[in-house]
Amino acid sequence: MRTAGWLILSMAIVAGLTVAVSQAAEELPATTNEAKAPPTASVVPVTPKDAAPPPSVTIIGASDAHGVLGRDVRSAADEDMGRIVDVIVDREGHVRAAVIDFGGFLGVGSRKIVVDWNALRFGKIANKKDSITLELTKAQVAAAPEYKEDTPMVVLGASGSLQPLQAIQ
Repeated sequence: MRTAGWLILSMAIVAGLTVAVSQAAEELPATTNEAKAPPTASVVPVTPKDAAPPPSVTIIGASDAHGVLGRDVRSAADEDMGRIVDVIVDREGHVRAAVIDFGGFLGVGSRKIVVDWNALRFGKIANKKDSITLELTKAQVAAAPEYKEDTPMVVLGASGSLQPLQAIQ
């Protein structure tokens, strides 16, 4: 936001300088009686020292990527597993897990659980009605502890996708 403000201010200064130079050139007394073409205005770009370069632009096709918040989650056996309500990232901004609102009926009696991002499969999400597949059973998710913000979280991983800890020698 700060950079945008500097950019707008810079543009206003350049516009003001252009008008001022143009007006000053028109007010200069003529040295001869000959008709001369009006002098052209000079534009001096003024840029603050801390101005950021323009952002890069990437175009992603409508069928190549989709949002996940609010998406239904189903098991491989096509059981209703809930819907994604949040995405957990680490300090570097890497996506680590998804929070799923699981169980209940119409939001009553549901609870939030956390699943490893790698346990989710996004094979067919061409439109909002397509669901995401979770590589866990309904019984595994039902046994998971509830997620509460600002407390340590237990992240469920898909069978076989988590690597065991290496013994320290």
